Amino acid sequence: MYAERKSSAGPRRSGYNRPVPTRLRMGLVMRRDMDFGEMGDVEGVLRAEGVGLAPISTGDASLITGGVTVLATATAADIAEGRLKGLIVPGGARDAADLAAVQALVDLARANRLPVIAFADGVELAAERFGHAAEAAGAVFKEDQVKLVNARPDLAAVVAGL
Repeated sequence: MYAERKSSAGPRRSGYNRPVPTRLRMGLVMRRDMDFGEMGDVEGVLRAEGVGLAPISTGDASLITGGVTVLATATAADIAEGRLKGLIVPGGARDAADLAAVQALVDLARANRLPVIAFADGVELAAERFGHAAEAAGAVFKEDQVKLVNARPDLAAVVAGL
């Protein structure tokens, strides 16, 4: 069909959506048995709001998720040195080593006044570290404020404001 056209170009994609440019790079805490709870996979919502995710390892086992090995592209030093603009804490395994690593990352983000977005049982963990009570599918902790997030549109609105 396009052979009849005078142009040598092939067919054009009309429904192509350009990716949203990254405006924030946030650390994603890689936990064994990672879970975003009722919110499901939130990566699409975050990317649609211009958030780039940089996996941070909490141990060797956390880097394998769903049979796929994930390369850690950020460290705690990136939080301390300002290269990350926030931290995302999903739910996951609650063994002592994992909890200690996640708590240390949340404390570091809090000390550097970065927002922490938590999901599933990560909400409880982050609320404890920030000294608040929170029970929701997700929550955003920033300094002394907590915003509860119970649906994807709520998450998009909160992330857009960061």
